[in-house]
Amino acid sequence: MRRVSAVASLSVGVVVWVALLGPVIALGAHLSYGATRSSLAAPGALTPLVVSLESAAISLAVLVIGCSPLAYLLAHDRLPFARLWEAGLLVALMMPPLVIGLLLVFMVGPLTPIGRGLPDLHLDATNTLFALVIAQVYEAAPYYVLGAQSAFSTVDPRLEQQAGMLGDPPRRVLRRVTLPVAAPGLAMALAVGWARAIGAFGAVLIVAYHPQGLPLQIWTTLEERGLAAALPFALLLLLVALPLPLAAYAWSARARVRR
Repeated sequence: MRRVSAVASLSVGVVVWVALLGPVIALGAHLSYGATRSSLAAPGALTPLVVSLESAAISLAVLVIGCSPLAYLLAHDRLPFARLWEAGLLVALMMPPLVIGLLLVFMVGPLTPIGRGLPDLHLDATNTLFALVIAQVYEAAPYYVLGAQSAFSTVDPRLEQQAGMLGDPPRRVLRRVTLPVAAPGLAMALAVGWARAIGAFGAVLIVAYHPQGLPLQIWTTLEERGLAAALPFALLLLLVALPLPLAAYAWSARARVRR
């Protein structure tokens, strides 16, 4: 009976796994080497790749520097009305990307107080790299914060307390105890943030149609030249988006086994 149950569970798992990878399998099946090489070798074809890598790297730095403290404070219950903060994150998480883009226009657009003040800093939140980073950060931030909060929550408070009792100041406790223990979970949160940022489309479509990154290049190619012409750029997006999440997952799994 156990053997039958194990075989049934394995079969269901394989079916679900293949179904989830179905789009990737379909992508590989409909790509041809010649068409892919021709599309990617065209003049200017790789410029959106450079834009996506640059903007996503900046967005990732913003997430780490700007959002990690919030995740840490939430994980350690150091904020008043912590559940209210978490509810706000969930609202941001569930907000459709297109809605985020529309609301960003009313928050940082050229007719808003913030938008009118940005030129004094030589910045513009519409159709610029800066606008692209803003859109990516808003799409990725809730995922990163909740993931980082979960990672910091895995740290046993007694370890931090013992380090403090041994004379380590808070910064050293953070560097020598908290971050090493939370690192695997933080790597996963960072990987999810990277994937969300480099694949951001809905908010980007509204506030940063230019300069075009890879997601918008896929969309415009699809509109102008059809599905077959867009597939090579879809492959390119997967190739640059997946390595970091896969590496983070492998490292996190290895860390859990060692622990």
